Amino acid sequence: MNSPTRLTLVTHAITDAVRTARFPLDEPLDVRAVERDGELPEPLRADLVLIGPEVRTAQTAALFGLDGVTEPALADLNSGSWAGASMDAIPGAQLMGWLTDPEFRSHGGESVTDLLARTKTWLSEVATRQSRVVAFTHPGVVRACILLALDAPPISFWRLDIPPSSATTLHFRGGSWTVRGTARPL
Repeated sequence: MNSPTRLTLVTHAITDAVRTARFPLDEPLDVRAVERDGELPEPLRADLVLIGPEVRTAQTAALFGLDGVTEPALADLNSGSWAGASMDAIPGAQLMGWLTDPEFRSHGGESVTDLLARTKTWLSEVATRQSRVVAFTHPGVVRACILLALDAPPISFWRLDIPPSSATTLHFRGGSWTVRGTARPL
């Protein structure tokens, strides 16, 4: 029997956008908040380290002392014209559309279903690795991975709370993904 692929998804550490409820730009970590936490993250064992293309994912990997390969499929959910805007600045009907309609893309970015399709393709590629993979990414990508593993409907996307600096572990064995643990603080 082949050994399973173990995928640990690590969400980036806190940023100013997360702290202030803004749609993110490609921004660095909130270094003051990371330093206030004051604890070094636990070591992660990996045969392969993959890092989303944004600054905040690379900086989070560096906190773990890990360097890896940039993986475009691990990019954050594209918020289009809303990038950098406060949630309070978005008209209520549009914000509700974004939170309730998985096909919503009136902001010019990705819909939840777009993200799920991108993530499904990536998970299929990772499933062939038969190794320990650590991926530094974003809460949206982690939500997508969990929904796909559970075969849950896209409308469930926003019902998962995935905080910064947390780890979610999936295993691929016997043709399917299994959620081993989710949103474990690091």
